[in-house]
Amino acid sequence: MAMTEAFREYLLNGGSGADVITHIGLIDDTGTELTGGDPAYARQAVSWAAPSGGIVRPTADLTFNVPASGVVAGWRGFTALTAGTNYGGAALTEETFAGQGQYKLLAASTGISASDPA
Repeated sequence: MAMTEAFREYLLNGGSGADVITHIGLIDDTGTELTGGDPAYARQAVSWAAPSGGIVRPTADLTFNVPASGVVAGWRGFTALTAGTNYGGAALTEETFAGQGQYKLLAASTGISASDPA
């Protein structure tokens, strides 16, 4: 996960890491977080497993509702269900949804590494 400067500053000021990221959201190919749909898109709460091999991963897969014509291109870690601080994320293999659908972000392939660049 490409960490933001704000995340690195949080760590330098004594923050303990991924615990500050309480929710994961999806972004489209323009870097804008998804919105809309029925059922509506929403960030998903995330908890983190113990670090292993320098990487911390979610404890479970996360499933998101994606609106029709939605494009999933990446994920971001946030400090809240709505608003909050965006601490960065990673690109995903882009997927376009013709109709309303669901996207599953796999815990096994989602993680934060201590060596991630900005």
